[in-house]
Amino acid sequence: MLSRLVLTDFRNHADLTLATGPGFVVLTGENGAGKTNILEAVSLLAPGRGLRRAALSDMAQQGGPGGFGVAATLAREEGAVDLATGTQATAPERRIVRIQGAATSANAFTEWLSVLWLTPAMDRLFVEPAGERRRFLDRLTLALSGTHASHATRYEAAMRARNRLLAEEGDPEWVSALEVQMAEHGAAVDAARRETVALLADALDAQPIGAFPRAAIALDGWTGDAAALLDELRRGRPRDAAAGRALVGPHRADLIVTHRDKEQAAGLASTGEQKALLLGIVLAHVDLVGARTGHQPVLLLDEVAAHLDPARRAALFARLAGRGQVWMTGTEDALFADVGAGATRIAV
Repeated sequence: MLSRLVLTDFRNHADLTLATGPGFVVLTGENGAGKTNILEAVSLLAPGRGLRRAALSDMAQQGGPGGFGVAATLAREEGAVDLATGTQATAPERRIVRIQGAATSANAFTEWLSVLWLTPAMDRLFVEPAGERRRFLDRLTLALSGTHASHATRYEAAMRARNRLLAEEGDPEWVSALEVQMAEHGAAVDAARRETVALLADALDAQPIGAFPRAAIALDGWTGDAAALLDELRRGRPRDAAAGRALVGPHRADLIVTHRDKEQAAGLASTGEQKALLLGIVLAHVDLVGARTGHQPVLLLDEVAAHLDPARRAALFARLAGRGQVWMTGTEDALFADVGAGATRIAV
């Protein structure tokens, strides 16, 4: 769990220090007070661009000196770990990461903690383009495979470079070298995703029938080993050059979600059912990560309580009790009456 969070010139928080305990961390306040900004800061203690996927320069306080800092203390049985990330005014889009004071990459965060989140923007996940579901799946996969972010980043970089070379009719040998990179990292990305989907499907099977409908999940799209992907890329050069993009590979995968009891695609379910299906997947994943890694993820739930009826809200709190640190935001204290007396409650 995170026992301390310090924000410096981050969004609307010029200087904020929070001390937090295990279990629920409840942030309440008026709209615009900066509750989601705090969750976004925590989400930066993981690879990627955080829960808003914003540019780093947009995170620095407007009118501030430029740059920002997010520092946290991770409390673990083997001792406290200091984590930090941020930017400097002279390089607003260059992210700095430090663990125990030593400079490293954001991918190194995965060695220490997993951070998952649900935001109101994700309520339409099942009707959005496939790319949004891939990003969601990659976040779930990252919690189980620490190398996943590195493979995904290298695959995307090699693919972009190959696209440029094909468009420019560049050196075929360099194209071949990039295809080797795509094949190696792409096969690893696909394998990690499929393992996550298989494990999560089992975890969903084990979930009790209750307030949250059970989802069935599957990964659709290309699958295979590095040799197969390399062969398809080489044979597909003329087609990819004409299209301006790679038409085969794990970057075209889609997470297929079905409402199991109704045998209906999640995208066709009601808005409330889609939210409940998404929560059910996340709850199953929290249990899966805890069982597989021995450490519960830090879960960020932005405005989730306001969109649930009282029965589902109470069921959510009951399911999450004792399952790691859960940060939640809301405008009213009454929404969290069933959380219990042990929660860290902070007025923002």
